[in-house]
Amino acid sequence: MNRGRIDITVKFPKTIYIMEIKVTEQDPLRQIKEKGYYEKYLSEGTEIYFVGISSDLKQKNVRDLLWERLQ
Repeated sequence: MNRGRIDITVKFPKTIYIMEIKVTEQDPLRQIKEKGYYEKYLSEGTEIYFVGISSDLKQKNVRDLLWERLQ
């Protein structure tokens, strides 16, 4: 069951990218996993990647860009 809302999902024929953007110290990849945002795509038979982007409000810039492939 999907709980919450993912920020961005990009679907290609063989790959799905699930993206979460954070402006806090919270780990965006952790949120994707804990909330199960990827679960509704498991039956599609495609590669699924998690992408997490963390922003720094003071510097108004990207602090971290993390990614991970769902195994």
